[in-house]
Amino acid sequence: MALCEQLLQLTKLGLQLPTDPRWVNLAEIDLSEILTDHAYCEQKAATSCISLIQAYPDRIELVEEVAPIVTEEWGHFRMVLAELKKRGLQLGRQRKDEYVNQLLGFQDKGQPRELALLDKLLICAMIEARSCERFRLLSLHCSEEDLRGWYHKFMVAEAGHYRLFLDLAELYFGREKAQTRWKACLAFEADIMKNMVPRGDRMH
Repeated sequence: MALCEQLLQLTKLGLQLPTDPRWVNLAEIDLSEILTDHAYCEQKAATSCISLIQAYPDRIELVEEVAPIVTEEWGHFRMVLAELKKRGLQLGRQRKDEYVNQLLGFQDKGQPRELALLDKLLICAMIEARSCERFRLLSLHCSEEDLRGWYHKFMVAEAGHYRLFLDLAELYFGREKAQTRWKACLAFEADIMKNMVPRGDRMH
C-alpha cells in the first residue's frame, strides 16, 4: 500500500490538469459503456507493449521489463470481461480513442527509429498515469463498494506501469533529457484535457 501511494503521489505531481469530478458520476450512468471502453483500453495496452518489443528487440531491458506487462494487461482485459459477464452485460464494439489519438500527435515523426523510442515510452507513461488517476477516482467515489476495491487493483497496476516507462526513458536517454521531454509531454496532455468534454463512456 505504501508503494502504491508513493507512486500515486508521483503521478499526481506530474499531471497538470485533474479529471473533472463529474466524470465518475457520468461513468456510473451506464456501466456497460465504461466497462467496454475499459476492456479495449487493456487490450490496446497489451498490443502497444508487444509493438514496442517488436520494434526494439535489441533493447534488452525494455524486452525484459515490458514482456510481463503484456501478460498483465491481457489479464486485466479478461478481468473486465468477467465483470461484464457477472453483470449480465456484453462487450460492445470498440470505439475511437480520441484522447490517445491526440496524444500520439506529441511524437516527432521526423526522428530516426532510435530517437523515436523516447516519445513512445513517454506516451505510454502518460496513458498509464492518466489511467491511474481515473482508476483512483473510481476506487474512491464509485457507489458500489465491490467496484471500489476492484478499481483499486487497476490503480496499483497502472502506477507501476507509469513508473516503469519513465524509468526506461531515463535509462536509455538520461534523466535530464527524459525529464525535459516529459515536461513537454505533460504540457501537451494538459492542453488536450482542457479541450475535451468529460464523457462517461470513455476511460480517457
